[in-house]
Amino acid sequence: MSARETVTSRDMTHADAAFARRALPLLDLTDLTDACTEAAVATLCAKARASTVAAVCVWPRFVAQARHELAGSDVRVATVINFPKGGDDVARAVEDTAKALRDGADEIDLVLPYPAFLRGETGPARTMIEAVRGLCDGGRLLKVILETGELETPDAIAGASRLALEAGADFLKTSTGKSPVSATPEAARTMLRIIHAHGEARPAGIKISGGLRSIRDAAPYLALADEIMGPGWAGPATFRFGASSLHADLVAALGEGT
Repeated sequence: MSARETVTSRDMTHADAAFARRALPLLDLTDLTDACTEAAVATLCAKARASTVAAVCVWPRFVAQARHELAGSDVRVATVINFPKGGDDVARAVEDTAKALRDGADEIDLVLPYPAFLRGETGPARTMIEAVRGLCDGGRLLKVILETGELETPDAIAGASRLALEAGADFLKTSTGKSPVSATPEAARTMLRIIHAHGEARPAGIKISGGLRSIRDAAPYLALADEIMGPGWAGPATFRFGASSLHADLVAALGEGT
């Protein structure tokens, strides 16, 4: 290996470590696999404690366990509602949210009723978000999952973003991770522009989820946030990565770059 190649490799290692130090506190460490078990949740929470990530995101049936596993830590507990299909049963979403909050959830990731939205029926989406928003008090966050891969067009993504913010979302989230197309930089750019445009009228954050497995996958999204929102904007209160595989790459980068 030449001296130039050595320097380049060293620079890349340090750059990855710097990114990892910034990104790890923004991570929602996630297990929404169909085969998730109590043992898997215990392992997930142990990783979260060791890495001081922002949150763990688990199925509603595991919220109480995660709350117990993370007692005494600063790691928050997130769960998913109306997931992943984005139905329009408002009463069910409210009931499931209420139970999750009683079990100890700090954050609710609610799937927008995107099939109805795509049919031009915005009422169910607005009603559901507002109803769930009404339950999320005392510092508990509402993240609205747009499922941007199904919305597809910038106009649809922008429209859904505006609706979610107007109805009370604290975060806009790209994807469930269960659709053929998950997060894309193009969708994130549209969402960030809407968040920026709303400004003080409705301050909000963004969560990037679906398809994030490496630093190379994740880095463009923080760069977008820096470009659109400003370099000091992205923090745990405004920016999250929703992933599980990404965690291993971030931890490895910290080990190699120190």
